[in-house]
Amino acid sequence: MRVMVAGGAGFIGSHVSEELLDRGHEVVCVDNLSTGRGANIAHLYGEPRFEFLKVDIAAVPTIDIDVILHLASPASPVDYQQMPLETLAANSIGTWRLLDVARDTGARLVFASTSEVYGDPLVHPQPESYWGNVDPVGPRSCYDEGKRFGEALVTSYRAKHGVRGTILRFFNTYGPRMRRDDGRVMPELISAALDGRPLKVHGDGTQTRSFCYVDDLVEAVLAVTLDPLSDGLILNVGNPEEVTIRDLAKQILRHIRPDGDIDFVRKRQGDPERRRPVITQIQDRYGWSPKTRLADGLGRTINWFVTESASVVPAPGPAFQPVELTS
Repeated sequence: MRVMVAGGAGFIGSHVSEELLDRGHEVVCVDNLSTGRGANIAHLYGEPRFEFLKVDIAAVPTIDIDVILHLASPASPVDYQQMPLETLAANSIGTWRLLDVARDTGARLVFASTSEVYGDPLVHPQPESYWGNVDPVGPRSCYDEGKRFGEALVTSYRAKHGVRGTILRFFNTYGPRMRRDDGRVMPELISAALDGRPLKVHGDGTQTRSFCYVDDLVEAVLAVTLDPLSDGLILNVGNPEEVTIRDLAKQILRHIRPDGDIDFVRKRQGDPERRRPVITQIQDRYGWSPKTRLADGLGRTINWFVTESASVVPAPGPAFQPVELTS
């Protein structure tokens, strides 16, 4: 199968591209490198089934393809607040262009949406049937509403043009290849601990998230992407284990610097209070559930920040030793 991975040089996209190649598929990786990194896919360049197109998705050429996986969008608060118009464009104009390619080639399209479409939810945990509680003019609106528009666009193209489309709503994903300056809570707290700074927690830390390790997410994404009968599905993809940000900070300190401090600062505007997916639909259809415990995923992620990213980020303090993982 020939798969176009839009945003294929990003954190998630590079893992997906790698796994597709390992399974014997062809990959056309599309990325303008605005938030993705060439280093994430450099090890794939010698693979004859891998092709990289440095181009914005709004200008993607019509090429012969079986499936389009649309992962192309700034996804961290730091990125989408610095690039609000680019974020809106990726999920509107870019999605429109990829749907045109899907229509013209007969390819299926899988749109990577987000749990942010639920906003600050009034229903907990969040099933796919929940419509959300989103501020359309808040500080996160460029991302939240961009993804909501993208979902509506996929739905409309299915109805109007018969394009086969699927929507996946990712909940917080973490793991190797996240940037230290990403701005999401996991790399932000890990970086502070490695640098010897207090871990900055916004609000009182009782807000919750559900963290899914990237390897688990990739398994789910590929199960759906490679399923020719996935048309019309809307699925949550995430880990239903809920953790407070305060407890997450404590776990990170236990891994890195047990005597470190947590600094509670003003709550961010628009920060959702709770986040936890209902995943029964993807469990029932594909038998998928996340397997990686948070403690294990944290250890692998921390080790990656220390070893693999040492050449592009400041080295950790002398007190840290890589985590020894148990089987």
